[in-house]
Amino acid sequence: MRPSKIYYEPDTLNYQLGRELKEKYGDIAWVPIESHNNIEELRTKENSEFAGMKTLLIIGTRKTHKYSENHKVSDYLVPFTSSGCTAMCLYCYLVCNYNKCSYLRIFVNREQMMDRLIRYSEKSDRELTFEIGSNSDLVLENTITGNMPWIVENFLRSKKGKITFPTKFNMIDSLLPINHKGRVIFRMSVNPQYIIQNIEVGTASLVKRIEAINKMAEADYTVGILIAPVILLDNWKELYTGLLDLLQEQLSEKVKKQMFLEIIFMTYSFVHRKINNEAFPEAIELYDKDLMKGRGMGKYCYRSDLRTEGEAWLLQEIDKRFGKEKILYFS
Repeated sequence: MRPSKIYYEPDTLNYQLGRELKEKYGDIAWVPIESHNNIEELRTKENSEFAGMKTLLIIGTRKTHKYSENHKVSDYLVPFTSSGCTAMCLYCYLVCNYNKCSYLRIFVNREQMMDRLIRYSEKSDRELTFEIGSNSDLVLENTITGNMPWIVENFLRSKKGKITFPTKFNMIDSLLPINHKGRVIFRMSVNPQYIIQNIEVGTASLVKRIEAINKMAEADYTVGILIAPVILLDNWKELYTGLLDLLQEQLSEKVKKQMFLEIIFMTYSFVHRKINNEAFPEAIELYDKDLMKGRGMGKYCYRSDLRTEGEAWLLQEIDKRFGKEKILYFS
């Protein structure tokens, strides 16, 4: 990514990473702001300008550091070094309010966040796993900040604990030579190529994602695969059969032996529909009133009977290829 414009909190230049970014992108317009959370110039943008918003980069310091309990791959969700993304997945759960959450925000106070993470890990009486990528895609962020090697190497200053992050990107080469000591869980999100191309706009192809999974396993990282989100298009069984067949064919034996699977069905919202209809009028319509039901304020999920059918079908198809014990959970 090369930003079209950078908005920054002036005190970010007091941090090492802030100064590095200023030097790296010195030829791009830098616009001072009071807060990365409230940029008035951007809050008045129309939904139709969404794609243009994705070319912006916002640089600030993270003020919120509250950990949230999680009971899936990790024990805690950790607010970390970035929020938002440059990709334009039509269902993205980070798009809660497009003119605040959609664009990529980099937080330069990484030392503060890392020190807190290490203290939290070491004070626990048990081994904890921390999800550090729930607010952004850290592999994508790494192409801008170079943070990932720094994060892994500095987390290893702690005596225990693990970190994990998911991605839809394949730029993982800087992670391969690191001595991670088996304390990093790498998770790749996958979907049929048709969905990647038409719905997960701006992300890596399925073939490149599979190549990245194999590389990370060869570098002795623990690897997991998210089939996420499962989207029930008209021909969804055909699409996901193709996905599972390709995974069976192209994943290395090392991956197949140790991988786990997370399966997450799509949740959609009124906000998504509004943005997509105005910013991407030719895009696939993900909302289907016949398939979906309300789920909280302005949100939609698939009807319970369809979810049950989808889970049963995926369980059967995964069991035939990899064994159902590979499935960590459905969500």
